[in-house]
Amino acid sequence: MMPFFCRKQKQSEEARKRLEYQMCLAKDAGADDILDLSNCELSEIPDGAFSTCRVLQKKVLIFHSNFLTQLVPKSCQISDLSALKVLDLHENQIAALPGNISHLTSLQVLNLEQNLLRALPDSIGDLSQLQILNVKGNKLKLLPPTIGGLHCLRTLNISENRLQELPRSLANVRTLETLSLDATGMIFPPPALCSEGTEAIQRFLCKELGMEYCPPSQYFMSVLENNSCNTEVDAVDGALLQSLQEQTDWENKFSEYEKRKEQKMLEKLEFERQLDLEQREQAQLLLQSNTQKDEILQTMREEQSRLEKGLNQHHQQIQSERQRLQEQLKQMEKGISYRIKNLLEQNRRQKQNSAVLKSLEDERIKMEHLMEITQEETDNLRRKEVASAMQQMLAETYKSKLLQMAYESRRQEMVYQTCSSLAEMDLKLQQIQHWQQMDQSKAICQILQEEEIQKAAFEALQLKKDLMHRQIREQILLIEAELMQLTQLEVKRQEFCNETLQEVIAEQRCILTDMLQQLLKDKKQREEELLAVLLEMDAKSEARQENYWLIQYQRLLNQKPLSLRLQEEGLEQELVDLLKDLSAEKYLPIFAHHRFCLEMLEKMTPSDLKKIGVEEMGLQHAIIDLARDVVRMRRDQPKALEKTVPEEEPCAPPSSIPPCPVEPSAPDTEVANINSECVVCMEQEAHIIFLPCGHVCCCVTCGDALHTCPLCRRDITQRIRIYQSS
Repeated sequence: MMPFFCRKQKQSEEARKRLEYQMCLAKDAGADDILDLSNCELSEIPDGAFSTCRVLQKKVLIFHSNFLTQLVPKSCQISDLSALKVLDLHENQIAALPGNISHLTSLQVLNLEQNLLRALPDSIGDLSQLQILNVKGNKLKLLPPTIGGLHCLRTLNISENRLQELPRSLANVRTLETLSLDATGMIFPPPALCSEGTEAIQRFLCKELGMEYCPPSQYFMSVLENNSCNTEVDAVDGALLQSLQEQTDWENKFSEYEKRKEQKMLEKLEFERQLDLEQREQAQLLLQSNTQKDEILQTMREEQSRLEKGLNQHHQQIQSERQRLQEQLKQMEKGISYRIKNLLEQNRRQKQNSAVLKSLEDERIKMEHLMEITQEETDNLRRKEVASAMQQMLAETYKSKLLQMAYESRRQEMVYQTCSSLAEMDLKLQQIQHWQQMDQSKAICQILQEEEIQKAAFEALQLKKDLMHRQIREQILLIEAELMQLTQLEVKRQEFCNETLQEVIAEQRCILTDMLQQLLKDKKQREEELLAVLLEMDAKSEARQENYWLIQYQRLLNQKPLSLRLQEEGLEQELVDLLKDLSAEKYLPIFAHHRFCLEMLEKMTPSDLKKIGVEEMGLQHAIIDLARDVVRMRRDQPKALEKTVPEEEPCAPPSSIPPCPVEPSAPDTEVANINSECVVCMEQEAHIIFLPCGHVCCCVTCGDALHTCPLCRRDITQRIRIYQSS
């Protein structure tokens, strides 16, 4: 069946060229009587086609394999095709024939196969010359009774339609030789009769009409006579001879047709046999292909299942690893949040106590009359002891300055190594060695003689002994360590792209940065206050009293009350060493005042230490743990070994026990290593804090060359060097 596709909207270039060529060929002087416009993608018959057939008297008109929906367009007349003998319209979309089709008086062959015809007009019975009518593959339900008027019809093909009955008038078509129909779908005549052939059908129809059946061959002569009769009918003999000649021609044609039909039948049988063989081979190949396809699909399914299993396992491993890392990061965040909370609480308490401490410090300075030097103090001056202490203090100060100078010289050498002078570097190193190898006795004499050195030593000791300045330094070190950990945590969080946690870390970092800036301001303010006190003392010493700064230095060394010094001397040496190992010397007066010993500390809890003034949680646990270890070592030591130990030799100090961290942090979430590498060079450790963002992400060399923070891209207003990680 012809597919019911839609009408094409636009004619292709190839079809247009074919149409133009066929129209030009039909108008050529040497052209035959055929106008072939097939396969031109026509949706309607061109206007010039009918006029060309009328003017050039074309006998054959071919329009098959197009998209025609009607035979005669509105601008044309069907009478222009009166000389037409063959009309081929198969494989189109024609739904109906015009009612005036009877104007095709010369038409002998009408091919309407594979169209959309639902009925034939009654005027089709007026085509007296029609010999072949092919309406195969349409939608016909009935044949008009006028079909019996086709007295010259020899071939009728009505198969592949919806016909169930044949009109009885078809018996009047005596010349019908071949009738093709679908016998199984017929009701009248019966299907069994229809399957017997054309002759049986015609006999049945003639019997229905009460007529005698005659073979078609008996009517060939009359048909030939009707076809040969023209306007000349005068000579009877000539007409007879002409009819006999035409009859002979028709018989020859029929014999040739039968031969060709038999040959075609043989070719068809051979073709069907070859087709059957090819179909069997293709079926076998298809079966083999399907088998191979099934095997390949099964292999692919097994491979896919194995890959999916491996991917699932890998995904589970990645998920477990990710959950483990997230859990670690959560623990780190909890620890950092806990430490920040403690820092904020401690800072709040210290802010509340800072005014009281300042007033107490001023009162102490006023009470002790720092500006007055008494004769008793002059007599009790321990010159060598004070000078030795000054020399040690200056040595420590010089040592830190020398380390800083060595670091700066090293950095300058790395940055400007192409233009630096080796001689100048050697001179600096020799100068450093000269300072380090200074004779102690000469230094002491120089300190005793030079008042400026004494003043510098007093200033260094004053900064070291000042309680407020020390507390500020300790808080700065804690905040620097927390900022370094926050920076590491933020870098790790960026790998997980967790914006919510990043915002929490950024908020905590801003809080710590504000605290650090405020502490730096407080430190600078305290140093300015101490410098003002020093200047005031220097102005009061215009009398140039001998050993003025030595006496002031000794007074700072002995600034504790005598009773407190005696109480501290009464403490166990192991307890004193324990507090020194933990850098908690500032709590010695508290332990001396309460007269604590190691056995008492063993039975205490962190809350008990907090009540007496030890605020750092890590320090509380460290003091109790070390005290228990020392007491346990005492109890486990054999008595015989104790007798062999001289009375003057003290017990082994607890310094061999590794000290615990002093930071106020949660023990479970403490991070052991807070060093981080520089994000720029990735070689040196990060030792620079950028303000105001608070990131610790660059070394000194890279940090000096930057103007914006490499993590948050904020402008750098201040750089703070971390000389020692807490």
